[in-house]
Amino acid sequence: MDTNNSARSLAGKTLFITGASRGIGLEVAKRCARDGANIVIVAKTADPNPKLPGTIHSAAAEVEALGGKALPLAVDIRDDAAVAAAVAQAVATFGGIDILVNNASAISLTGTPDTPMKRFDLMNGINARGTYLCTATCLPELRKSAQAGRNPQVLTMSPPLSLQPHWFAPHTAYTMAKYGMSMCTLGHAAEFKKWGIAVNSLWPRTAIATAAMQMIPGVDVALCRKPEIMADAAWYILTQPSTETGNFYIDDAVLAQNGMTDFDAYAMTPGNKNLLPDFFLD
Repeated sequence: MDTNNSARSLAGKTLFITGASRGIGLEVAKRCARDGANIVIVAKTADPNPKLPGTIHSAAAEVEALGGKALPLAVDIRDDAAVAAAVAQAVATFGGIDILVNNASAISLTGTPDTPMKRFDLMNGINARGTYLCTATCLPELRKSAQAGRNPQVLTMSPPLSLQPHWFAPHTAYTMAKYGMSMCTLGHAAEFKKWGIAVNSLWPRTAIATAAMQMIPGVDVALCRKPEIMADAAWYILTQPSTETGNFYIDDAVLAQNGMTDFDAYAMTPGNKNLLPDFFLD
């Protein structure tokens, strides 16, 4: 990883971020907005939901309050035509796309008897297929960004690949869906290297306090870290040269490589060292 932090900035870059109305996606959008980036906010929530915080419009207001430019788009990333239209609108508004952040994801930590096919299809449709679709649809613009010397990047929020059975047995469908995202990173990094496009994944060391996490029975958000840790790690990855590709980064390891030694500010409960580990890290 490039640890030269001087002059690193996303000013003027255009980011297409899925699932950006709340949680990690929103925090990544806000962190990049502080540089003066253009943020295409891609998510399904256009109207307020009493069960979930945030909409594409509230996210856009937060991005613009921090100095970025926002384009809020209501998109279901399982819909090919909707994704194509969103990419076209992003290009019409900002002139291109330099960075894709595949953040949108669905989760159900259920065993096979308790995972109906509708839920299986939702997770695999959003996680694996949605990541593949958004990457494929943004690819022509990312190639143009490379040709213009704008350091194009794809960053996917997915874990390192592991074939250990204990990551599959409790929730085979969810594991397949998340690893589908990681397999996109593995394959696309090798495929896109010749075009000068970086493709990497980022995953948290600990559970992250998001709305999705709060809906999982038995999870104590007091034992989690804030989504800002993922946003700060993402910024370091997205501002490094696009020759750094094919990596499966862990959030606090990225920050440590860039000089950070104290992560307590990211804890939901400051001073708590007994943090809840995330999945998929052996």
